[in-house]
Amino acid sequence: MELISEIILWTFLSVICLMMINYSFKMIELGYVLKYRKPFYVHFYLFPKKLKDNQRRILENSFSFFNKLDPKHQGFFEHRIRLFIKDKVFIGRDGMVIDDEVKTLISATAVMLTFGFRDFYIGLIDKILIYPEAFYSKTNTDYHKGEFNPKLKALVISWEDFKRGFDIANDNLNLGVHEFAHAIHLNSMKERDVSSTIFNDSFTELTELLSSNAVLRQELLDSAYFRNYAYTNQYEFVAVIIETFIETPQEFKAQFPQIYAKTKQMLNFNFANY
Repeated sequence: MELISEIILWTFLSVICLMMINYSFKMIELGYVLKYRKPFYVHFYLFPKKLKDNQRRILENSFSFFNKLDPKHQGFFEHRIRLFIKDKVFIGRDGMVIDDEVKTLISATAVMLTFGFRDFYIGLIDKILIYPEAFYSKTNTDYHKGEFNPKLKALVISWEDFKRGFDIANDNLNLGVHEFAHAIHLNSMKERDVSSTIFNDSFTELTELLSSNAVLRQELLDSAYFRNYAYTNQYEFVAVIIETFIETPQEFKAQFPQIYAKTKQMLNFNFANY
């Protein structure tokens, strides 16, 4: 009995100790986040996973962002794609075949946008539905190239238009980036992890900047750099500026350095020369 009591006591003390360590870490990281606007760490994997050879070739041949990463970050990128593919259900519609190319490139898009996040799963997405081309949506009885339905936890895309988004790399139109940006934005409003908090706080800072700077707002409108769809509402604004950030970062930075900096801060994008 005495031995059992000691085991229970030490177990209790160990749990209390771990709770205190966890709380202390969160407090330290909170201070770090407030000062530097980024997580204390992002990537830490005891047993990083690799992609299959053909999946890696798909990345090297069709996903230019992967080739911009150094070897260490390429390893992290592969690991995250493996886990993302395992976490989501990919569903083909209208005869669409779900193969390694589909899974790899769609997952790579999500992983790219969340590569500066610690939690990269985008919990508001359970399933990804892929049509061969533009599809009829019952949501507003019209044909769509892509949509995100948070109630159903479903992201829906046209494969033809998804591929076109990457085929033309500098037109600031990228369906996959746009739809995943919507999901990340809404997910950040729901979750309380450190990366979601940084995304939300940074976007708030951006909206305050634009609200208080009439000159900057007018420059945005006059430049026509962001397409008009960006000014539909705050959700489309976020999606469009993230598309633009990914596709033409140097031009973005040159034209609107303050907005570029806030977008970079939102995504914690400190790699691949961004």
